[in-house]
Parts: sequence; structure tokens; C-alpha cells
Amino acid sequence: MTYFLYVFMRAVKALTLAAQFLRVGLIVGVAVAAVMYPLAAVGGLALKSGAEKLDALPSEMRIDAPAQTTYVYAADGKTLITMFYEEHRRYTKANEISPFMAQAIIAAEDARFYEHNGVDPKGIARALVANQQAGGVSQGASTLTMQYVRMVLRDGARTPADAVAATEQTSGRKIREIRLATLVEQKFTKEEILERYLNAAYFGHRAFGVFAAAQVFFSKHPRDLNLLESATLAGLVQAPSAYDPAGADRKAATARRNYVIDRMVDLGHITAEVGAAAKIKPIVLKLTNPPNDCVSVPQRRNHWGFFCDFFKSWWLSQPAFGANQVEREDNLRRGGYRIVTSLDPALQQKAQRHVYNKENTRSRFALGQVVVEPGTGRVKSMAVNRVYSLDQSKNGDNSNPVKRRKNIPGNYPNTVNALLGGSDLPGYQAGSTFKMFTMLAALDKGMPLDTSFYSPHRYRSKYHTSWNDPKQCGGGRWCPQNASKSMAGTRNMWSGFGMSVNTYFVQLEQKVGAENAVRMAERLGLRWRTEIDQLQASPEKAGTWGAFTLGVADTTPLEMANAYATVAADGFYCEPLPVLSIKTATGQPVKHHGVTVSDRRCTRALHPAVAKAAADAATCVTGSGAKRGGCGPWSTAPQVRGIVQRPVAGKTGTTDNTRAAWFVGMTPELAAASFIADPDNPFNNVGDWNSWKPIQTVAQTLRDGLAGKPKKSFEPPPMWIVH
Repeated sequence: MTYFLYVFMRAVKALTLAAQFLRVGLIVGVAVAAVMYPLAAVGGLALKSGAEKLDALPSEMRIDAPAQTTYVYAADGKTLITMFYEEHRRYTKANEISPFMAQAIIAAEDARFYEHNGVDPKGIARALVANQQAGGVSQGASTLTMQYVRMVLRDGARTPADAVAATEQTSGRKIREIRLATLVEQKFTKEEILERYLNAAYFGHRAFGVFAAAQVFFSKHPRDLNLLESATLAGLVQAPSAYDPAGADRKAATARRNYVIDRMVDLGHITAEVGAAAKIKPIVLKLTNPPNDCVSVPQRRNHWGFFCDFFKSWWLSQPAFGANQVEREDNLRRGGYRIVTSLDPALQQKAQRHVYNKENTRSRFALGQVVVEPGTGRVKSMAVNRVYSLDQSKNGDNSNPVKRRKNIPGNYPNTVNALLGGSDLPGYQAGSTFKMFTMLAALDKGMPLDTSFYSPHRYRSKYHTSWNDPKQCGGGRWCPQNASKSMAGTRNMWSGFGMSVNTYFVQLEQKVGAENAVRMAERLGLRWRTEIDQLQASPEKAGTWGAFTLGVADTTPLEMANAYATVAADGFYCEPLPVLSIKTATGQPVKHHGVTVSDRRCTRALHPAVAKAAADAATCVTGSGAKRGGCGPWSTAPQVRGIVQRPVAGKTGTTDNTRAAWFVGMTPELAAASFIADPDNPFNNVGDWNSWKPIQTVAQTLRDGLAGKPKKSFEPPPMWIVH
């Protein structure tokens, strides 16, 4: 040993024992520079400069909670939908980690871990000699504690510059690590440091921490890792890519594993016989590719992706998770939440089957359906005849000529667009399903269910329209007509709604005021996303929007299912909610301003009598029959009652030339909305022959979703709102 090294070792040992942090950092910092660089590079490192750097260092280290994976489950709390992460990590306590793993990481990275105080003078001396002999960096001197400090600084970086500073190859960084490592050793026990290290280390394949590593490489919990598996993982920390056991050539990984086993023998963790027997065994992996984001839902449950997309959009809109969308997504990917969603796997499977049975994924027409629970707003199912995928390279031709000329593919079979609602997608015209809002507005203003008008086949309204509107009938007046001449006659809310008489509802809208019908739709959750709808719904124009009652505004199945769910819930409007519970990584419910974020968010939007009256009229549509009045000679969806096999209400809807067809159905327990339309080209007619598909999709889904449950009826409205 050289005289310089002898003097250095004596100084380091004396200062470490005296716990004089300033001088320890200074002297060891100079030596560390020699470890990190060839000795020739150290000559210019002045003691004064080192002291100045050390004086500028913090006296303590901020240790943020490490980024953890967020897990998203279905409503049963067990079925995993997907995960969200930047760094796949799940913090695991030491008592849940195999003893082999702790022994292996010490053997691989810091054999004197239990003997030093964060800085290992002997290790530094050994590395110094090795590097001097090699004329470069052949051996490092970082203890487990110093490595942990580096990980904390890296993971806590707030800027790119901080991230670089945490890992740059400089003496200044090493000096900082040494000082902070000494502080960490004072703050935590050795067992706590080891636990934190094992949860921070990177093992490759996006696996941060021992839990993710055990899952990715061996598909098991860390507590179940055996000797060979532990040694393999411990060997990865030094160079995850170089020693990757999942690579084509496992020679380097095997050699590194065997080195770790030899070191475990040297340290007395295992016997020489056990080590020799272990080294001749091959590395056996059971690889798992952890899902990440909505595109990684289980392949056999690909249709869950659309619900997942809705959940993610909802999350990004919630102030509880950050001041803006960037912060909220960062929290989703780093916060380690356990989220139980409202998705009912059994109901989703049935709803999806009914969709697929009527329209396959290669159809340019989208057939979709959303199911909501009245009284809670919980979204239980979102189904559509599409494949949730980013890859649209083999999609069919776009039915929109403009988009087709630009070589923009169609939306089928693959898409990630929120065709069902929950984002900024405008949606589709919903036709006569909007008559519900006019009826509710009238009931809300005191008009009884038996409000009657003679309703001719064609009606000259007070509203004006453009000169080129086919419904213009002279003088610029808007003159809508019924779908069939048989609808003409004196109608009230029961028969007008059950038979979907346009000219009745235009007169009802005139009496109550179109602006009140628009505002009623807004009370029940509808939002206007196109420029024309926003203009028409404005205070200045809403009163002239005569065509509103016939459903010319764009909406989504999510909004319509939830609006009708408000009626089914006796007038309680609940915000559409994709979650049942959200807990932090420590198991605490997430709250915002003292309110649990996952709690239902309901307000009274309608007087109970108004909701009951509207539901009574809506039973005329389905063949269930009203309790307080006559439904007329026929209805637009009489088969629904026979399919659902219990009291059910609802409304059909078709737009001009059947560009879209809808059905919204509801029972006291469930509300569902289904549509069929062309998302690429809203002017592409789906045809009258397809209008039965939404009706049967909803009816069959309600039947299956309520199978085995007691039959509930809508309560009849009080007589004062009937006559």
C-alpha cells in the first residue's frame, strides 16, 4: 500500500469515527474523484474548492415517496382492467421480501453494508487501487446507501438539469452523495435503508423495485423468490441491459448470477455446497408484460378499453388530482392509487355480446350502448362494435369524401375515439329521444300529463327557418310533419310520447318555450360541443330553436343514458361516475375539499312528481302501459316489455332520413342508451331497416343485467300532475 493511501485511510477512519461531516466529506470527496476518474484527473481538485462545494450542500435530503404504479380494477375489486405508470413499482415492506433477495443484493453491491456508516473507506481504498492499476474506472466505491441517495435525487428531480446532476460523473456529485449518505444512515436503520433501496432500484424492462422485478421476470411476489431468482435479480442492478436474462444470450446474466452466488457463499449467507449446486442450474424465467394505460387492457377483454378511456378522461378533469391535466396525468402514473371502477364485468360482457350480434367490427356504422345506474350515476357498461387500438393502418375506407381524399382511414374496426361519450366528441343527433326534455319542461312549468293538442300530419309552427329547409312552408315558417299520417289526431303526453308525434311536441314546445326545453336538457347533463349547437342554445337564440324538440342537437349515449337515469331516480341527477373507490398508496380515500372524490355527486334536478309523470308517459313507448292514462292505439317499441320481462320505460329516436337511430330505456335500477350511426360521416344514412338494433340491444341488456333480481315498477305520479 502506498504512503499516500496509508495516510488517506488513517484520516478517513479517524474522521468517520469522530462524525465530523464537513471534513469527512472533503477528504473522502477527493478520494472519490480518484475512484471516478483516472488519478491524473484528480490532481487539479483543490481542497479549498472541495470545501466550498461541501459548504453549499444541504444539511438534509428531501425524500419524496417513490413513484408507484396505479392499479385500476373492475367493480368486483379483483378483476384488473389495467395499470398506469411511468416507473412500474409497488412499494413492498421488508417482511414481504424473500430473505434471499436481501442477502443477494448485499452480496452483489455492498458486502460491508452492515459495517459502515454510509461511506465505506475500505471500499474506496480498494477501488482506488484497482482504478490506479487499471488506469481508468474499473471498480466503483458506492455503498448501498450512496446508491440509494443517487436514486432519491434522480427520482426527486423536478427539472432535466436536476436529473442530470443526480447522475453526472463528477466529483461534486460524489461529494454530495457521501454527505447525504451519512445523513441517511443517521435517519434510518440499516433494515429501512435496505427496504428503501430494494424498492427504488431499477432492474430493467421498466421494472423499478423488487415487486415489479419479481413480477416481470418470474411472475411472482417478492416473498416467493428463491435463491436463484434472487441472485439473478440482484445481478441486474449494476447493469440491467448487459445482464438481461430475457435477452437472446444468457451467458452474461448467468455469469453475473453465479458471481452473486459466490459472494453469498463468501459472506456466509449460504453454504459452498448450496452455492455449487445452484450455479449449475439454468436461469428459468416466467416473463410478464405488465399492462400500461388503456391500450393494454386484456386482449380478450379489448372492449374494456372504451370504458377505460372514459375513466381516464374523467380523471383528467378532476381538480382533486392536480391543478391541470399535466399534473393529473402525472399523479395517475406516479401516485400508486388503487382504483375500483364502476365497470360491471358480467354486464359489460353481455352488453358487448348483444352489440356484436347485431353489428360486426367491420361495419362503417357504429352500434354503441352505455348503461348507467339511476341514483348514483355509476357507469356500469360501455359497449361498441369497435376494437380499441391505436393501429388504424388496416382500417376500412372513410365514408367522408373529404377525409377519404386526404387518405384518412375510416374509424373501423380499430379506434380509440370516445364514440360513447366522456370527452369532447360532439356525438350524434338523437332524434325524438329529445322529446323527453320538452315533456319535462312542460311538466315542470305546471302542465299536466293530459295536456292535449290536435296534432295534424303537418303543422305550421311559429318558428322560422331558412329558405332552403325542406320543412319551410312559406313565409319562412318551419312546418314539421309526423313520420306517419296515422299519428294525426288529438294527443296528450301519454299518446304523443308513446307514438312519437312530432306535431304534438312542437306545439307543446311552443307553449312551454323552446328555451325551457333547452335548459331542461342542460339540467340533466347535456352539453353543447359544436359551434351551431352552442349558438342555438345561447340565451339569445334558445327561444327560437323550434327543432330542438326533434333532437337536432348532438349528444352522446353517456349523456342520454344519464339523463333518463335522472327520471328513473325520481328526479335526482347524478354526475356520470366511473369509480366506486379511490385510495392512495397508503390506503386512504382520496378527498377534495373534505369530500371523498369517489362519492356519488347528486342533486335534485326535478320535482319527484315531474319525474314520476315523465316515467309514466315513457312506459307507453315500450308496451308496459301507463298507470295514469291511455297510451294511444300503438307505440314505437312495443316489443321491449316482452324482452325485458319487467316494467320498463323508454323512447325511440330517429333523425332526418334515418342518419342515426336511437333507443333509451330505463327501469328503476338501470338506464341504457344505444345508437347506430356513422361516426365518419353523420350525413351517411343508416336506414330504417337498422332502427331495430338499438331497441333490441338495450332491451336485451336490461333483461340480462336485471336477471334474478326482484321486479320493480315505477311509482305512479300524483293525480295533481295528471289532470
